[in-house]
Amino acid sequence: MRVLGAIEAGGTKFVCGIGHEDGSIIDRVSFPTTHPEETMAQVYRYFEDKKVEAIGIGSFGPIDPIPGSPTYGYVTTTPKPYWGQYNLVGAVREKIDVPIGFDTDVNGAALGEYTWGAARGLDSCLYITVGTGIGAGAVVDGRLIHGLSHPEMGHIYVRRHPDDAFAGTCPYHGDCLEGLAAGPALGQRWQVPGAELGPDHPAWEMEAHYLAHALMSYVLILSPQKIVMGGGVMKQSHLFPLIRAKLQELLKGYVQHASLTADIDSYVVPPQLGDNAGLAGAIGLAGMALAQE
Repeated sequence: MRVLGAIEAGGTKFVCGIGHEDGSIIDRVSFPTTHPEETMAQVYRYFEDKKVEAIGIGSFGPIDPIPGSPTYGYVTTTPKPYWGQYNLVGAVREKIDVPIGFDTDVNGAALGEYTWGAARGLDSCLYITVGTGIGAGAVVDGRLIHGLSHPEMGHIYVRRHPDDAFAGTCPYHGDCLEGLAAGPALGQRWQVPGAELGPDHPAWEMEAHYLAHALMSYVLILSPQKIVMGGGVMKQSHLFPLIRAKLQELLKGYVQHASLTADIDSYVVPPQLGDNAGLAGAIGLAGMALAQE
């Protein structure tokens, strides 16, 4: 089988790997996301002896994923120091002359779960990551969503929890979903990292409130057949039943479908591919780039 390369370019760490067109990962490595020159030097070293036939890149954003755009392949207005307006695809192409697929990290993870994971066999799904930031990607009718650019579902406004006076951490919007519910918001609001908060801490009811409000909007607008929730915050597995119950409460039976009323435990789920969702999705992006050659 063909050897494909994958880059999951996260705001906290880069994960590089190689795999096959069936989504299998045969090797992987990770390192911190620092200055672009330092980080990309490690990317080049990893791939210099791998003989890949294509590379897929799933990147933190915002990015420009629209072919033909003057800034296609760029990380654009990110608050990540040093990475704003960085030509990520161009940097990889300069060193590695193979077809390159490019999209957001969450669109990549959505593709991975749709193709090989929790949403396999369905026509649509939504993948949301809740970690250092919040982002979501979606597959509808078998295609990743794009328009003017790509979805930015982490920056919608949600109804405030009645007990929450926290200002929010988003440098652009303050108290959008990401500003209120991403990992840094948890840490700053409660003065300890979220992972150190016990399962009975009131933080989690508040977190479920914000995430369920977001999911309600996504269900009403996109009507995905499966919602997959990953990222560091969602490793707190006790969050899932809280979110499911709150989502049902908010919908009030308006959307009459068994997935939401009777089988919600199978509707809002963790990634079946686990920590490989993003990397597998990047393999999928590489395969798509190769097919278009």
